[in-house]
Amino acid sequence: MASYYYLISSLPMLRTQGEPPMDYAAFLAMCRSAVSAGVYRTLEELTVDSDKGPLLSEWAGFYKALCRELTYQRNVKLGRPCAVPSDRDAGIVQTVTAAVNAENPLEGERLLLDLEFRRLDGMIGLHNFDDHALYGYAMKLQLLERQRTFRYESGKRAFDGLMQSIRQQVSSL
Repeated sequence: MASYYYLISSLPMLRTQGEPPMDYAAFLAMCRSAVSAGVYRTLEELTVDSDKGPLLSEWAGFYKALCRELTYQRNVKLGRPCAVPSDRDAGIVQTVTAAVNAENPLEGERLLLDLEFRRLDGMIGLHNFDDHALYGYAMKLQLLERQRTFRYESGKRAFDGLMQSIRQQVSSL
């Protein structure tokens, strides 16, 4: 599709550190006139769990394996019984281990985001101006939007509020 050349080349680079250069709504606005109605609908409905479409079925396999490993390692860390995932991927296991054991949960999330970006880059490969590249970019932007919800200040406030509530409950006993 000829319009993909302009669209994809005009998209700002996405990095795992810092604020995203645009939000998903702005991305969709850029895509509206450059892609078919079917592609646009897929982009509109895209979530990190999506599995239908070019690149997305491969992504879904990776993402499910990542979620299984996260569930397993978090349960082990909490001392809960949990079956070892089948078909463990060494790269996923290594990154999840580092993320689960990170002192700062936000740093753990960044490690996971780096892995997700690397895997998406591998899936995109040499696809530069087609659906693979477009869906890969869209998925990265979705991941950054999710990451944006993890704010240190608001998380600390929520944690401090929970701790205060627990202290009050303990002192009232």
